Amino acid sequence: MSESFSTITLEIDDSGIAIVTINRPKKLNALNDEVLNELADVFKDIQIDEEINAVIVKGAGDKAFVAGADIKELRELDNRSGRMASQKGQQIFQLIEDTRKPVIAAVNGYALGGGAELAMACHLRIAGENAVFGLPEVGLGLIPGYGGTQRLPALIGKARALEMILTGKQVKAEEAQRLGLVNKVSADPVEASKELLNDILKNGPIAVRDAIKAVYHSDNRSGYQVEADLFGELCETEDCMEGTSAFLEKRKPEFKGK
Repeated sequence: MSESFSTITLEIDDSGIAIVTINRPKKLNALNDEVLNELADVFKDIQIDEEINAVIVKGAGDKAFVAGADIKELRELDNRSGRMASQKGQQIFQLIEDTRKPVIAAVNGYALGGGAELAMACHLRIAGENAVFGLPEVGLGLIPGYGGTQRLPALIGKARALEMILTGKQVKAEEAQRLGLVNKVSADPVEASKELLNDILKNGPIAVRDAIKAVYHSDNRSGYQVEADLFGELCETEDCMEGTSAFLEKRKPEFKGK
């Protein structure tokens, strides 16, 4: 991957796990327009880079994953530009959610506003012990604009989501896990994310990709048809033949992603 970024760093380890770091620690990694543009660029590259098998998203430093949007930029918005800014953020976070390689948010410190929305756009979330989540936009006279009003209810239910959104209440890591907002709390969320991804990457890569797609269709009636279609397609893959043969032969499968 040849592109260089100003507000993001990208590392790829020997397992093909890419670590995407929002790198504005002096601004608590706040999302401004440049960060959003670079997030879009890096995830477009990740989609097609065959060396990358999975992704971890994190913030630089220990104080914040992403502390929110850039308030100075928000202050300049009117009706038209505000709608466009919301739609842009939604589209970029949808790009992350639509990634067919597993994406984990490794959350240290504050994940507020757009930061919480970014974490929710990732497929899984592992929180550090100091993590704090919140959607405080109503305190600014706004609402979440990058998909938070849609993803939070899907994760924790409408009643709890409304309580968090309407009060702007912040929740710490343990409560976030209890609510279902995060999968796990760890002293080292990046290492815990790598461990989880290595477990995932032992499985058939096409099956992992299609499982992500199927689960994200589970909130509508077409989800059952999507599941059946994908199941049928997988039955004809080399990976399926290898996986079922390995099971019957009592050996570990060697998947090739074909």
